[in-house]
Amino acid sequence: MAAAAREPLSASGLDEADEAVRGTCEDASVCKRFAVSVGYWKDPYIQYFVRQAKERKAPEINRGYYARVHGVSYLIQAFLKKTECNCQIVNLGAGMDTLFWRLKDENLLPRKYFEVDFPMIVARKIHNIKSKPPLSKPIMESHSGDSLLIDSHSLDSSRYSLVGADLRFSSDLEEKLKKHNLDTHLPTLLIAECVLVYMTPQQSANLLKWAASTFPVAMFINYEQVNMTDRFGQIMIENLQRRQCNLAGVEVCRSLDSQKERLLLNGWETAHAIDMMKVYSFLPQADVKRIEGLEFLDEKELFEQLMQHYCICWASKDSSNLAPFLFKQVSQTSHSDVFPGGKPWAQKPQRQPSAWDEITEMTGLCMCQLWSVHLCQRRR
Repeated sequence: MAAAAREPLSASGLDEADEAVRGTCEDASVCKRFAVSVGYWKDPYIQYFVRQAKERKAPEINRGYYARVHGVSYLIQAFLKKTECNCQIVNLGAGMDTLFWRLKDENLLPRKYFEVDFPMIVARKIHNIKSKPPLSKPIMESHSGDSLLIDSHSLDSSRYSLVGADLRFSSDLEEKLKKHNLDTHLPTLLIAECVLVYMTPQQSANLLKWAASTFPVAMFINYEQVNMTDRFGQIMIENLQRRQCNLAGVEVCRSLDSQKERLLLNGWETAHAIDMMKVYSFLPQADVKRIEGLEFLDEKELFEQLMQHYCICWASKDSSNLAPFLFKQVSQTSHSDVFPGGKPWAQKPQRQPSAWDEITEMTGLCMCQLWSVHLCQRRR
């Protein structure tokens, strides 16, 4: 099923594929802004980077992003507390992410925070920062020393750097980061959300090896697809390919074990992985109950299927026990069919593949975004 994803692309085909990948940045940011506007979590900065969605997003999408944001944030904050913020963060494929600003508000800034993405995306983000005081002021407030260094494809202050680079070329990436004062001796957290899947297995392996060999004390967080060999996953891939969005690394997304294996084979000492349904069920239940009251969800089985096709993986180096205890517990706990809060999922008869075909055929860019189209069609 992944053969098509491994076919070599021509130069023009590669440009088209890269453009489709860059488009997922906008899709994800729009989904996040909508979820924030409904009240799933607070982010006062996302409004300065992306327009409000023209149409409502389905509850499945909003809950999925809620679990993603909170699951990744849990690991980030655990790393920052473990290192007492005497560390650095490298956000790979950061897009319009607002983590730097939110960490500053929480007084959790690391010694330095780096963001890396395609030069075209970086140029857009720099424009937004320069033109919107709520974005530029926190950078200036945290800056010390000489004037900020800024050009069309990079921005560098004493605490925040934005770098335009292609993650498929780790030597070029390292050179640019070091120009912005990357300190390889500091404990380092690297974050990749739906990034590695757009690289070939060899390219993502090279990036992981580079990170593991460059930083003596480090943690890597990866959020992306999993269980992509079943019918549900295959249709997701086919729809993306029809939009020239090539999941070049999808063969590594076979299972949680294959995700962990990639990390262990490329220099990381420990590796963990859990699907997003499990993440959702182990988030603080009081807040889960709050967000479940925001919108009615009548597609619980669909939501569960969707969440089982995404995962969070994390790996560490130097045996410093950087992975939090709670997530270790989660990875060793049988999830079964438990709904958050201890309520069992309603047991429904197994649907035939043909019934699921109609549902998953709507999946497109940003994976879950087009569930809203399907649900709107069904409710008309």
